[in-house]
Amino acid sequence: MSFSAAGQHNPRRSPSRRTHWRGWRTPRSLVVSSATVGIIIAGIGVAVASSGDGSMTITRNGAVLDGRTIDGYVHIKANDVTIRNSTVKYGGAHAVRIFEGFSGALIENTKIECTRPGTNGLVFGNYTARRVRVVGCRNGFLHSPEAPATIVMSTWNGKPVAAGDLPPAAEPAPDPTTPTPDAAPTTPDGPAPAAAATETRAPINRAPGTFPGPDDTGVPAGTSLRASGSIKVTQDGQVLSGLNITGCVTVTAKNVILRKSRITCDGIYSIRTINAVNLVVEDVEINGMGKNSAAVCCGDYTLRRVDISNVIDGPRLGSNVVVEDSWIHHLTRGPGSHNDTLQTTGASNIVVRGNSLEAYNPVTKDPFNACLMIGSTTGPIVSNLVFERNYCNGGNYSIGVRTDLNAANIRVSGNVFGRNHRYGVIARPDQAGITWDRATNLYADNRKPVV
Repeated sequence: MSFSAAGQHNPRRSPSRRTHWRGWRTPRSLVVSSATVGIIIAGIGVAVASSGDGSMTITRNGAVLDGRTIDGYVHIKANDVTIRNSTVKYGGAHAVRIFEGFSGALIENTKIECTRPGTNGLVFGNYTARRVRVVGCRNGFLHSPEAPATIVMSTWNGKPVAAGDLPPAAEPAPDPTTPTPDAAPTTPDGPAPAAAATETRAPINRAPGTFPGPDDTGVPAGTSLRASGSIKVTQDGQVLSGLNITGCVTVTAKNVILRKSRITCDGIYSIRTINAVNLVVEDVEINGMGKNSAAVCCGDYTLRRVDISNVIDGPRLGSNVVVEDSWIHHLTRGPGSHNDTLQTTGASNIVVRGNSLEAYNPVTKDPFNACLMIGSTTGPIVSNLVFERNYCNGGNYSIGVRTDLNAANIRVSGNVFGRNHRYGVIARPDQAGITWDRATNLYADNRKPVV
């Protein structure tokens, strides 16, 4: 199978009313640490997590790692990087990742060992693998036609590997007249995750440069993170920052702030609010490990500059929710899932503004279900919803509108859309309670109105 990574995007200008401009700041490279301070190895541009060889991000062209034992991931955000005579051991999403926009990576005489069965080995293309042994990984060598790989004298779990076939095509499309929400099984605590979900990382059709992406969402460059398990926040006004959370977050208090942190959660929700008021989540990365039914659930929260991936659904939009300047991408297809980057099933006072919502996998040609799914299945009405200035690509319909929707004051304006939908950009734009601004909702490629 073959995949490649999401693209480089433009950095942010300022936290408030920002515009993304090319070249404003350098791409992010994260320092994750069990120690308190990361260090930079002089001369090769590698951000290292600790005094040993922990997780690292390579940011200097032509960097060479030789004879190293790396207990963590390697992120390559530079050209012509070489890793040789080394061992990489990791149990997260991807052991060695070349980011889109960078090429010339050479990995040779190296062992990549995945310590968890869901971890991928060498991913996302634009590399040469020579005498590389990948052991214990779900996928050994991932690449795509857009980001090819050369694989020579290499093995995955003891079997010879060459640049392989693409994965199978997406499952048959559902009936276009009835776009459906991502209806997961329920438990006493809410929807349960779909069984045996699998992550399919793939290249994406790049969002236009003025929209959020990997450089301006998630944990800011140079942030050292302290290890943490699952967290339950019960104190009003508590501020949490700089955490590497392996587990999930539950908030039951008022005016809580969570910022500059990473959440890796295999539960139903990465973040859940229970009687919480005014939770603010800023500059946070969420990895749902292919298990989250929803990244965030369910109301009274604000997300800013949040990077969300590897989830079945993105945030559930309950009442009093703001999602802005965030990047939701690389959803996880599970058996029977109808994945949405955003979904509401009955709520009021929702603002979705300035986001990149990528509900499409170009390798499997899977558009998932919707960028935004709107219905009244758990509440009597969806009212006062603003959806503006977003980039949206994919979906059966990019904006799914259920026939049972009871709507009031839903406004959709100033958005740009990709063309990787199955049936169209919006289902039922003329349904009562929806204002669809035909003049300002445009296709991304030609900036002409969506018809």
